[in-house]
Amino acid sequence: MKQSLIPLFLIFVFSSQAQINIDKLKNASKTAESIIKPIGLTDEEIISGLKEALVVGTRNSCIAASAVGGFNNNKSIRIPFPEEAERIKKTLIQIEMQSQVDEFEFVLNQAAEDASSYAKDVFVNAIMNMTIDEAVNILNGENNAASVYLKKETREVLYSNFKPVVIKSIKRVELHKYWKVLVKNYNKIPLTKKIDVDLADYVTLKTIDGLFLLLEKEESNIRNNPKARISDILKKVFK
Repeated sequence: MKQSLIPLFLIFVFSSQAQINIDKLKNASKTAESIIKPIGLTDEEIISGLKEALVVGTRNSCIAASAVGGFNNNKSIRIPFPEEAERIKKTLIQIEMQSQVDEFEFVLNQAAEDASSYAKDVFVNAIMNMTIDEAVNILNGENNAASVYLKKETREVLYSNFKPVVIKSIKRVELHKYWKVLVKNYNKIPLTKKIDVDLADYVTLKTIDGLFLLLEKEESNIRNNPKARISDILKKVFK
């Protein structure tokens, strides 16, 4: 009798466990569905909303960065003296050339401000390639998920497309003229080692970093501040 009860007991246990697992799967499926696709939103609306958020954020970031003092007066993105040339800075300050160093740093950031005014189209072209799967993950991500995605997926393309813009800006503000003054005076000092800095590369990378930092703040604002959602699609997607 006991032996016949054991199989029945095992069947009951396995059946109960199977039902529990099925219930868990159903609940997990419902949870996943609510995460994967927000209620009432189509694929087109999700993608459209996120692209618009990035376009709006990029536009506002470029406007802020390209304003007079956009880099120079913003400590969070102000571009410092190139690290690999830090000994030039320290040495020149010691020989009372602080004003020339400051002037170079000021013009360095002017180049970034000038280049930022042309950055929007470069960024927008990259934004347009976002897929629906990426968009849904971004929508359910952190406050800076879209900006982080854009940086990860497009940084190399942005660099190659943006560098020519930076080179033109460097020429417009005559950055090399100020740099040559520093290098010339530094090279007059005995036993100094020659330092080679690619200013175009440096300004390009730092300008992109600054724009992405501003973009993250813009994205967070759109996600958390209803007043920043300036269109119907933004209001619907980020409600």
